[in-house]
Amino acid sequence: MDLLAALRARRLLAIVRGSDPDAALTTVLTLVEEGITLIEVSLSGRDALDVIARARTALGPDATLGAGTVLSADDARAAHKAGATFLVTPAVSDGIATGRDLGLPVLAGVMTPTDILQALRLGADALKLFPAGSAGGPGYLRDLRGPFPDLPFVPVGGVDARAAAEYLRGGAVAVGVGSPLIGDAAEGGDVTALRERARSFLDVVRAETRP
Repeated sequence: MDLLAALRARRLLAIVRGSDPDAALTTVLTLVEEGITLIEVSLSGRDALDVIARARTALGPDATLGAGTVLSADDARAAHKAGATFLVTPAVSDGIATGRDLGLPVLAGVMTPTDILQALRLGADALKLFPAGSAGGPGYLRDLRGPFPDLPFVPVGGVDARAAAEYLRGGAVAVGVGSPLIGDAAEGGDVTALRERARSFLDVVRAETRP
């Protein structure tokens, strides 16, 4: 798959992490029903590989379903076997090169200019700026785009709807959103509230995508 094209087109990556595998699966399927079709299932969640495999079966081979929190080569291989079509790392890790070897695009976690250069050398397709909120928010993204004006940054960490709009206006190719979007849905919480949050985030993304 062309991860960068998907990020540019959809501009919103949902991050699902939960302690209830059935609820996590329901969360993934609900997001897709609401129109959020670029989804990462974090390997730090309970039985995450099984959630990915079950979601892949339910959504079919063309769904853009990735694995997050890929820390190692073993993680990358396991995610690929489960049916992930892209990988997301929290940092510069062995998972980047292994993902590329497996033919999977990688959204690589970076914080500093040094991280950025290392991730690019390893073959990252896009750059997950993490944790974006703690690093300085939209202002830090603007600073990084000084020396790196054309690189595809995806801020993740503390991205609520207001911050999402600021990041997208500030040049982010997309934003990655976890708990401000998912809430407690992946723990067995209210799916109706998840639907409402999904629609709110999609409204923000669409507003910032208009010409």
